[in-house]
Amino acid sequence: MSATGRAAVFFGPGKPFEIRDVRIPEVEPDAVLIRVSLANVCGSDLHFWRGDAPLRLPEDGWIFGHEMTGRVAKLGARVKTDSLGRPLAEGDRVAYTYFYPCGRCYACLNKEFAACPAKLERPLGPSQFPHFHGAFAEYYYLRPGGAIFKVPDALSDALVAPVNCALCQVIYGLERAGLRFGGTVVIQGAGGLGLQAAAVARDKGAAMVIVVDQIPGRLELAKAFGADHTIDLREVTERKDRVALVRKLTGGVGADVACDFVGFAHVIPEGIEMLRSGGTYLEIGTISRGQKVELEPSLLVWGSKSIVGVIQYDPWVIPRALDFLVRNRQRFPFDRLLSHTYPLEKIHEAFAATTASFAKSFRMSRYGWSGPAPRRFWRRALTRRTHPTMNGASRRRAAAWTIVRT
Repeated sequence: MSATGRAAVFFGPGKPFEIRDVRIPEVEPDAVLIRVSLANVCGSDLHFWRGDAPLRLPEDGWIFGHEMTGRVAKLGARVKTDSLGRPLAEGDRVAYTYFYPCGRCYACLNKEFAACPAKLERPLGPSQFPHFHGAFAEYYYLRPGGAIFKVPDALSDALVAPVNCALCQVIYGLERAGLRFGGTVVIQGAGGLGLQAAAVARDKGAAMVIVVDQIPGRLELAKAFGADHTIDLREVTERKDRVALVRKLTGGVGADVACDFVGFAHVIPEGIEMLRSGGTYLEIGTISRGQKVELEPSLLVWGSKSIVGVIQYDPWVIPRALDFLVRNRQRFPFDRLLSHTYPLEKIHEAFAATTASFAKSFRMSRYGWSGPAPRRFWRRALTRRTHPTMNGASRRRAAAWTIVRT
């Protein structure tokens, strides 16, 4: 193994990434060094790149990114198995967490690991051990206590790359929201998260899946990912009419669960109105701080409705997500979610192109926003080849995420 590995180092909004050689660390007894195969650019990564939120960076920059998959490069001396007790060896393909619940706080002691307030580390520079802190590099250092799982041979790296963020959050979120067999669900936003949510809801036995969006390619894809009905914002332009349509489709009752995968707070009141009495609203999409929305609390009280917020997931979700993909890899067209591809050294171009796509494609003033679309509407990844499904403008607009190959 070489003494160094390449990494894309970020120095702040408006500044280009720098590809640098970073020293490969000695692996601690309970840690794992992973050779990254592919890494997605998540919507939250775009927020950092654009400077949407204040961020204090180390002087020597930051290696970030978190949606990824790879192979074991080196095992710590005490690591013999994955987190399910299966033998683990160098070269094995793996999926793994990118956050580290502390194990000591109130949430962790109650086995609510996703709620651990200390699970995400502050930005660390490449000079700080273990040097490889994020996905946009040749290596990722899985710290002691991180969860790691072998990947089934049936799954390609492209399918596995979004598992440890997008897919796991969707599965965990729908679990937290209480979606049951025979239930009904409204999905606001047919980007990467929303389309995967439709597939997960269908796999869980939902009786009806309704998807709301305005992009034709996305609405078409939503049907392929399990949606029974789609609501086109260009056709049903008024909020009250969309709420009425959901009630009509659900026999006058409303949905058991409604979900925000848009990432803009103004869709929330509409989603709550689409719920049945006793329904649950799942908030995953809106992570940007400072967004505010007017909400009438009496709708929650008199409707016995709940709101559940989800960020990250419990580690046990990863093997369930892998099982989901094995069962459904031929049922749903996951390959159609892939967008343009770039090599690691062109990472800045990939981020710039993704942001340009946001600015040109998405304005929804009637749905609650205007201007560049918020997080998670698109994902873009970096590999060495352009994906063959990306022919034609409608396909490009439907695409949700892609991947990074180093």
